Amino acid sequence: MTALLLLPLLVPFALPALSRLALDRLAPGTALWVITSSAAALAGCSLAALGAFFLAGLLRLPYFAALGELVQPLHTASDRFVLPLAALSAGGLAGCAWTLARSVLRQTRAFRAARTEAGRRPAAGDLCVVDSPCPDAYALPGRPHRIVVTTGMLRSLDGAEREALFAHERAHNTGGHHFFLAAAELAAHCHPALRRVRDVVRLAVERAADEAAARAVGDRRLTARAIARAALAGQGGVAERPAFVSGAVSGPVPQRVEALLAPRGRRRAGGWVAVVLVACAAVSCVASATGVVDFHHRVEVAQGEAER
Repeated sequence: MTALLLLPLLVPFALPALSRLALDRLAPGTALWVITSSAAALAGCSLAALGAFFLAGLLRLPYFAALGELVQPLHTASDRFVLPLAALSAGGLAGCAWTLARSVLRQTRAFRAARTEAGRRPAAGDLCVVDSPCPDAYALPGRPHRIVVTTGMLRSLDGAEREALFAHERAHNTGGHHFFLAAAELAAHCHPALRRVRDVVRLAVERAADEAAARAVGDRRLTARAIARAALAGQGGVAERPAFVSGAVSGPVPQRVEALLAPRGRRRAGGWVAVVLVACAAVSCVASATGVVDFHHRVEVAQGEAER
């Protein structure tokens, strides 16, 4: 059981490098789906492994063994391994719960403030203009979706660049990119290695919206120029937003501009990266499921309800 449940805790350390390769070699939309799905699966598997280790250690204690109606000792690895792993797992689960709760509360407040601000302003379709000298633009999910842009940002761009910027933000809302960002944020609180994957997912979201904007306006150079000028204008800082809200100046802008200006045929075949990512998620899922089932069987044996 111990060896199987260690795999879901070790496999996520390979994901940051693989996710960067996937974004470099795959189309942004495809990379976004593969990376986010893999991160979510690995996060769930790591939580399952931590939970199994924690319960295994807990059931070694007489009080909890009696509470669990164990009529004989739970047969697991030596206490020299199980008890330290259980203590570490308890700390890991507590840390996950604490940081996740803080993040959810902070982002809920930021999201409500953003929706309230947008609700106070007259909207032209899905466009909401906020009177502020701070250049900013972002896609605000909810019902209805909104594209929020400040007067400072509008003054920083010409007419064609504004259309490219609006197309970029609309792509975030129509693509449901806030769901990907929320999943990456949740995964980042479940395993330390997945925190770096969160940044890759954010870049993938921006790259996907960049490509969609370029198709909408029919000019990749114009889109690249709009993004670059918006980023330069917003260098003074933007208001705090939830992690699942996409902004025009998010991510490494030079890398995004370079990708838009690169020759279209430059992308290398990267199907193997997607296969490796899916394989990592599958291995982790199989290992965690097998380990948890094995642990459950051992508990039933200790309860006298099953034979070894």
